[in-house]
Order: sequence, then structure tokens, then C-alpha cells
Amino acid sequence: MVRLPLPLPFSLSIKQQCLTLLSLCSSITHLHQIQAQTHLNGLFQDPYVISQLIYFSSLSSFADLTHAKTILFHSPITPAPISWNILIRAYSTSDSPLQSIWLFRTLRESGVNPNELTYPFLFKSCAMASTLSEGKQLHADVIKFGLDSDVYVGNNMVNFYGSCKKVKDARKVFEEMPNRTVVSWNSIMTACVDNHWLGDGIRYFFRMQGCGFEPDHTSMVLMLSACAELGYLSLGRWVHSQLVLKGMVLSCQLGTALVDMYAKSGNLGCARLVFERMQDRNVWTWSAMILGLAQHGFAEEALALFAEMCDNHSIRPNYVTYLGVLCACSHAGMVNEGYKFLHEMECVHGIKPMMVHFGAMVDVLGRAGLLTEAYDFIQRMPIEPDPIMWRTLLSACNVHDARDHTGIGDKVRKKLLQLEPRRGGNLVIVANMYAESGMWEKAAKVRRDMRDGGMKKMAGESCVDLGGSMFKFYAGYDSSQDLMHVYHLLDGLNMHLKMVNS
Repeated sequence: MVRLPLPLPFSLSIKQQCLTLLSLCSSITHLHQIQAQTHLNGLFQDPYVISQLIYFSSLSSFADLTHAKTILFHSPITPAPISWNILIRAYSTSDSPLQSIWLFRTLRESGVNPNELTYPFLFKSCAMASTLSEGKQLHADVIKFGLDSDVYVGNNMVNFYGSCKKVKDARKVFEEMPNRTVVSWNSIMTACVDNHWLGDGIRYFFRMQGCGFEPDHTSMVLMLSACAELGYLSLGRWVHSQLVLKGMVLSCQLGTALVDMYAKSGNLGCARLVFERMQDRNVWTWSAMILGLAQHGFAEEALALFAEMCDNHSIRPNYVTYLGVLCACSHAGMVNEGYKFLHEMECVHGIKPMMVHFGAMVDVLGRAGLLTEAYDFIQRMPIEPDPIMWRTLLSACNVHDARDHTGIGDKVRKKLLQLEPRRGGNLVIVANMYAESGMWEKAAKVRRDMRDGGMKKMAGESCVDLGGSMFKFYAGYDSSQDLMHVYHLLDGLNMHLKMVNS
């Protein structure tokens, strides 16, 4: 029997007693006993009691979704929409999110009309499973039932389209929303930032403020993420100053975003300062700092920080941590250590290496000039290598002159061109390889084939953060109307420097 900490008052009705027992329930066994009491006392035909049984079966710490589904489908009455919504919500956060779609179809077939609480979790399921077609059908259903004006439904539709990489659709839904909250703005910013529409994400942030909405922690994290990807240090510093002015608590998530922004923007001093001042750090905080140090050539410092994390803190490394560690090994030419860490991440910490980790190890070997070993490593990999990996090795062959390595460069070239025969960047690398080896005719032929085939290498891009604004420059493209003025200024500066030096 269910043991309660206090006896129930006799003045309570049987229904109230059962509901109180449910609120005190702590295991699936207790739930089964309470459910049996509802049957014995004729309460299993009460829609509210059924909804509460389903709630505790699906959303409690001892949830059993199969049992919750059994209650729903074996109810002697047609369950109320709330019962369906509870189970749909539970499946949307489970390992089988598409079960909620199947449940929704069953709901429609049973004649129960969905409401504004049904669709948000359905869109969440579609976002988790990236099922665009299902989500579009739900979108049409939302319009049919006149629920597209509900802000909660709209927020989840924006999030769904963003998760499926359909930013234009996410923006359309957002722009047509009659009412918005801070969550709405954060949803569209997330869709933009996660899909590398970084400029649009930043513009939405300032537009949100212009519409009278105050940014919250999530808004600031998204802005810092956009600044980190762009290397937009001045804007990142401004966001940091706003955090201080608004008195926002430096949470672990916010602090990690700051560390990541400063590290990716090259300001490792500020990144380390924020890192040291954070009271709470998680594995993402440590990983951001380790990866930032490694990517900027501070290999010894990165590995020392990794050792500190493992020795003095109860934090287990993750896949990003080991990416930083392998990147450090690449910069420092530490081949044996690279092998050791790659083995350790899987055998000690149970982290299965991903393509990016194998690619980092190829980079370690390629930078060290071990081209044959890198080629053999790729051949022995448990996963099929992608074009990026072959391109990494081909670039290493260019640097270390593959003529002395039993034709590794030719083998890699053939593999890469089989995978991406029309990628201009690949052909440029091949042409350069031929030119470096003195094979001028072959280099000219590759260039000619590129021209005849209409293939071009994407122009190199540089960004300059000047006066708080980000300026982009492309190789071979006169992007500034004041280009001649810039040239005159540079000439004048050059003459001034000559005069000073003389």
C-alpha cells in the first residue's frame, strides 16, 4: 500500500484523496496502486482524474510513457484535449519525438479538436527530428484552426523553421506575428545565428530594443555568439559593457559565451580574465578557453589548462575539449601526444571520435610532414573520410612537397577530385601543386579547364573592425567607392613614414 507522511483528513472526498495521493506519489508502483483505487471507486470516468494519472505517468521523475499511453487509449470515456496534450508534450522531449506526431494523428482521428497548447510541442518534436514536411503540414493545420495568432504557437513555429535551416520561412512567420514577446525575438535571433545569418541576427537584436523589448540573458548569449563567429570584437565588448551596466548576473552560460567571444576574436587576455573570474564553470567554459588558446598557437598553455581541468576539477572532457587538445598538438608538432589523446578520448572517457577529430589528427600528421602516415591513417579510419579531410592532406602535400613521398599528393588529388570534381578551390590547390613541382603545362591545363568549365574559386575574404563597424574586403573586388581615396591615403602615409625614417 501507499505510505503517506501524514494521514489524510476524513473530510476529503474520495476524489480529493486520490488526487492528494497522486501529488505525494514517488514511484511507478505507488502510481499503479492509486490507479487501482480510482477503478475501485468509479473515478476512472472522471476526465480530470485521467489527465492527472497521465500527467504523473508521463512527466514525473518516474515517468513510463508506455503506461501513460495505455491509460489514454483504454479510458472508458473520450479523454479531454489536456490528456492528449500532456502525452504529446512528454514525447516531444523523449528519445522518440516523432511518437507525438503519431499521437496527434490519432487524436484527430478520434474526433478531438487540438487547441493552442497542442501545437507548440508538436513543432518542438519536428524541430528535434528535423522533419520539415510534417512541420509544414502542422503549420497549415494551425492556420486552419485559426491558432496562428497565438504567440506561443508562433514562437515554436519560428524555432521549428530555424532548426530545419529554413531561415526565410522563420522570418516570414516572425514578421506576420501580431504579438511578440522577448522569447519571439530570441527565437528569430536563434534561427539566424544557428544558421550563420549573423548580420541578420545582430540586426534583430537592435530592432528588438527599438521596439521597446529589454534583452535578457538569452539575447545577450546569442549576440555574443554572433560576435564570436564574426570576430566582431568591438561589438562583443559593447555587449559586455551592457551586461555590466544592466547588472546582469554572470551566469555560467553567459560567462562561457564571453570567454568564447574574446577567444575567437583573438583577445585571449580578456578571455582568460573572464574565465578566471567566473565562479561557476562547466565543461563548455573550459573547452572554449582551451580551444581558443590552441587555435591562436598557445599550445603549451592549452594543454596545461587541459591538465588542470582533469587533475583539479570534477569535470569530464567532452568532444570540444578534445578538439582543442588535438588542435594544440597540431600547432606544437606533438604527433605522439596527438595519438595518445585520440586513443584516450575513446578508451578512457568513452567519447567516440567524430570526423572533426580524425581531421585534426590528419592535420597533426600533415603539419609534421608525415604525409604517408597521414594517408595510411585516413585509409584505416572507421568512417568514410569527407572532402575536407582530403583537402587538409592535399594542402599539407603542397607545403611539404609530395614528390619525395611516393606520390601521396597524386593519390590524394585523385580522391579529392572524385568527391568534388567541380569545386574551384580544389582545382586551385591542384594547379598550385603542379606549379610548385615545375609541371607548368599541367598547371596551365587545370586553370584552362576551370575557365572553360565556368568554375571559380570563392574569393578570399578579410574583415576589418574599424570604429565599431565591420568592413569586408574580397580579393580582386573593388568593394569601396572611395577606393582611390584609400590609395591616396596609403600613399601619403607611406611618404610620411619614409620622411620620418630618413
